[in-house]
Amino acid sequence: MSMHIKVRVRANAKREELEVVSETSLKVSVREKAQDNAANCRVVELIAAYFKLPKARVRIVRGHRSPSKVLSVG
Repeated sequence: MSMHIKVRVRANAKREELEVVSETSLKVSVREKAQDNAANCRVVELIAAYFKLPKARVRIVRGHRSPSKVLSVG
């Protein structure tokens, strides 16, 4: 069973952070720039590590080109 998580992403940050806002909402800062899908890939890696899942189980459902994203986890 998968669940949807709302994620607010800040690309090109000085340091990486993952902040839990609520049960279904996270704020993520990544060092990668929002170019060539680099920030999105790093966000998927961080979310997968947070939930202790393989990267293949995490995917962006909505917001590929937006700081506000919806990810399917699980």
